[in-house]
Amino acid sequence: MVDYIILNFFKNYNLKLSLCYYVWMKIQFFGATKTVTGSCFLLSIDNKNILIDCGLFQEEDKDYLNYEPFAFNPRKIDLMILTHAHLDHSALIPKLVKEGFKGKIIATSATKDLLEIMLFDALKVQKNEGREQILYDEAHIIRALKLIEPLSYGKIYNLNGIRLKLTDAGHILGSASVKIESNGKRIIFSGDIGRTGYPILRDPEPPNEADYLVVESTYGNRLHKSLDESIRELLQAIKDTFKHGGNVIIPAFAVGRTQDLLYILNRSVREGLIEPINVYLDSPLAEEATRIYLSHPEVFDDEALREMRNHRKTSIKLHFIKSVDESKKLNSIKSQAVIIAGSGMCQGGRVSYHLYHNIHREECSVIFVGFQAKGTLGRKIVDGEKEVYLLGKTVQVKAKIYTIGGFSAHADQAELLNWIGRIKGLREVFLVHGEEIGISSLKESIESKFNLPCRVPERLSIYEII
Repeated sequence: MVDYIILNFFKNYNLKLSLCYYVWMKIQFFGATKTVTGSCFLLSIDNKNILIDCGLFQEEDKDYLNYEPFAFNPRKIDLMILTHAHLDHSALIPKLVKEGFKGKIIATSATKDLLEIMLFDALKVQKNEGREQILYDEAHIIRALKLIEPLSYGKIYNLNGIRLKLTDAGHILGSASVKIESNGKRIIFSGDIGRTGYPILRDPEPPNEADYLVVESTYGNRLHKSLDESIRELLQAIKDTFKHGGNVIIPAFAVGRTQDLLYILNRSVREGLIEPINVYLDSPLAEEATRIYLSHPEVFDDEALREMRNHRKTSIKLHFIKSVDESKKLNSIKSQAVIIAGSGMCQGGRVSYHLYHNIHREECSVIFVGFQAKGTLGRKIVDGEKEVYLLGKTVQVKAKIYTIGGFSAHADQAELLNWIGRIKGLREVFLVHGEEIGISSLKESIESKFNLPCRVPERLSIYEII
């Protein structure tokens, strides 16, 4: 407190200390606080304002926040950093532009490519849902995309003496953690941290040193099954479902999870672990994202690069479903089909129709391979509800429900602790992007393992760093 008073005295009178130079820094949290979605953090350093992410709230009880004015002035943001293209980190960027933001946006080249298709798709979903209020229009998306300045991993971006660097977070294509440094003070925003040994992408690379860390905690209380065990469970679920004469419905995120699943299923058929199967990818967004993945081999791991060189043809019978009419025709297929469709949390999208036609059938199965946020339809199904509301009707849940956490693109507790433990010099940790049970467990583990103080921010809370 004394330091804060002294600092403000010198700031107010435009003076400098003779023996040391203070850099005033504060963080304000606008989303992903005690909840998984809506990532948005404002870092102020002296008179510069840097926004990290600007994402959509996807929890049912938080959705209204997407339509409120920002709790900060977008015109006063000097720079924005986007950690990756998932909508809970990116989807409100056009709204930010709509409300006056004109600064640069820093992201990787792969993130920029993915962001374009995801933002236009998000707008289409808003319009198709017939919402009374649309968050933004095409012009705001176009203006936002023009503000992006791609930055490669490991390169330094300088904003009036404030240095920032992106490192590979290994979560989805182009995902990054960001380290920001000013006059010796160093802070890391983790973004979403990926898995170790996961297919296609390289393993997460933590920045080497920092004083402060803002880190995700999505799976802060869980340990994932091994990938090999998860693959065996997936293949067995498909075999059992086909044996009973049903279909497999996989609600999958169009970016990241879908590409992983296609890679794994294709390899499994080639290795003789399962017979060639019909896989219907009912997501134009996922198809476009897959093409973007293939255009960025520079971020692939060695195994994926070998796969690209040696196996150019698919082993699964892959069908890309483009039009709505083609999607409707899938309803006539009663068995032997794996249908992958968005959205990943069953909040709208084409998967709603496939659930409607299959979830009431005992011979079918629904396989969840990603996190289901509170209040979403996916979470209700995972939690065992016997009836769900689909397409304006109440439908009984009789299909077999699988939750295979080993396919998550988020690090589990052990992987998070390993990632944090490789960062030298940490003084304090802020836990975000998780539900309270996950945050509480990770907080306890960090404090006991590393003897580091952990803070759990509330929405709109402000922390001063001196």
